[in-house]
Amino acid sequence: MSGYLTTHVLDTARGCPASGLKIDLYKMDGETRSLLKTLVTNADGRTDEQILPASAFETGVYELVFHAGAYLDAIGTPPEEPRFLDVIPLRFGMSEASHYHVPLLLSPFGYSTYRGS
Repeated sequence: MSGYLTTHVLDTARGCPASGLKIDLYKMDGETRSLLKTLVTNADGRTDEQILPASAFETGVYELVFHAGAYLDAIGTPPEEPRFLDVIPLRFGMSEASHYHVPLLLSPFGYSTYRGS
């Protein structure tokens, strides 16, 4: 099996997928980040393609950056100044060639993540 990376973003405050949320993928080398890809979630809260497909998969440390503040602004969530959640970075390691699924459960004042299946 080849490795690959996916995500699914759910808006837990509204009880629906988070559509139109920008996500950046970085590869880490120590504290240096290299941007690999930028994607936007679709109507199902997923990306139209794998975030990191098998053809580009390498083990290592990665960071997904979820642009929650811009998403919350776009759906009309009343802003506080500054917004409590703006950019959510999730740094994680991929140690073997398998399917890594990193979902995000999001609300204006909290989030949760885990390694899914």
